[in-house]
Amino acid sequence: MTSRTPRDSRLRLVRPRPLAPVPAAAPPRVRRRPAPRPPEGTPAPAELAGMARQGLAAAARIARWAGGTGGEQPNVLRTAPGGLLTADSAEQAAAALVLTEQQVRADWDTARLAGLIEVHGDTARAGWRLRAWDRDDSAVLRGWVALFDAWSLVHPAPVELASAAVAEVIEAVPQLLSVLQLSQGPVPLPQLLDLLDQRVAELRDERCEIPYGPQPEPVPAETDLAPLLDWALAGLAAVGALTLDTGQATMTPLGSWAVWVKLEQIIVAAQSPAGNIEQAAEGMLRGCARLRPNAARAEYRAWLAARPVGSAVTELLDAARGDDSLLRGLAFEALRVVGAPAESDVRAVVDELLLRPYALIWLAEQEGCDPEDVHTVLSREESTWLWVDTAAAVADHGEATLLVRHLEAAVQPTIPQLLTEVRAVGHPRTVQVLVALAAAHPDPALAKAVRRAAFQVHTGGA
Repeated sequence: MTSRTPRDSRLRLVRPRPLAPVPAAAPPRVRRRPAPRPPEGTPAPAELAGMARQGLAAAARIARWAGGTGGEQPNVLRTAPGGLLTADSAEQAAAALVLTEQQVRADWDTARLAGLIEVHGDTARAGWRLRAWDRDDSAVLRGWVALFDAWSLVHPAPVELASAAVAEVIEAVPQLLSVLQLSQGPVPLPQLLDLLDQRVAELRDERCEIPYGPQPEPVPAETDLAPLLDWALAGLAAVGALTLDTGQATMTPLGSWAVWVKLEQIIVAAQSPAGNIEQAAEGMLRGCARLRPNAARAEYRAWLAARPVGSAVTELLDAARGDDSLLRGLAFEALRVVGAPAESDVRAVVDELLLRPYALIWLAEQEGCDPEDVHTVLSREESTWLWVDTAAAVADHGEATLLVRHLEAAVQPTIPQLLTEVRAVGHPRTVQVLVALAAAHPDPALAKAVRRAAFQVHTGGA
């Protein structure tokens, strides 16, 4: 009888093959909505951007002064509470730009509202939008739309107007703008006043509440909305959304385009393909994990359209900081849909180990880097870290064959070099990735080497 040690045995245990999974129901095919086209007669984006640059020229000028662009020494500006200019800074700007201090403060407020100036604590600097001002028409148009949204801050209501009535008019203005946009021409002020009166009455009826207990005699609601209409139209004219003539108002091309953009955002938000619009960022990303790329991007757009850009970007970055590597990659896919408005937030996380490779690639893409060369912005160590992070996502959510195929994405030319650098990179999921790779790889010798590397990482060996 021949004795054999288990090491010399020529018998091999055949691992049980898992049962074929029940094919999941294919996600419903989403009928792609054709790309929306602005109303006939709307100028081209380049022409609209030229109008916006002209209207915001004074704001861009003070933003450049604040940032010290154009070859000047950068200015370190200390701001008052609320991001307002201090008296010293206003005086310096007035002298440098040959303006009155009142003009300087007005231009400063416009620049802040348009995103040309960013205030951080008690200091201010030029915003990302200013850096793209001369080359990116979409950045210019987004800045103008931000100012358009803030028309009531650009032209504050007179103190003699009741604050409750002012709030009602601000809520009613979108309907007035829709009528102006559809009219494609001058609209008489009496017609706008009648429409405002109807809309305010509807708003009051919608929130009508009957209080409990005896109440004093009701006071008739204020019916004279003419001063409020004059104020609202003056504010919209101040940002360039409309023009005022004797007894009539006319929407400008920029104002008409902005109203159309707002309507499109509402439509996109109402057409959430997979129904994740109500979810927080993490839940939305998990819901998109099994969608095809086009369907996922449509879901990202719907989710983003229903939220302010700033808070949406913050939510996505918080989701990317979690333990699930798949969500990290999906979060940056959603940020690609956001585009340039997320640039400052993405730059702020470049030094975070978990997010650095994703952020560097995202920024390179924003700067126009060729997609085939975008990974060259990463160091070899960063590329290795990203390989492990992506492998962790595949191990958690993909099939074993995909994990084996993922070896081809490594920058190292040989498996021994890959294992050496993976052990040194310090990714928190290194052990789990190597164990999963060893279990999935069909080559016994290579699997053994990978298991040995996993054990060395686990025990802290070299």
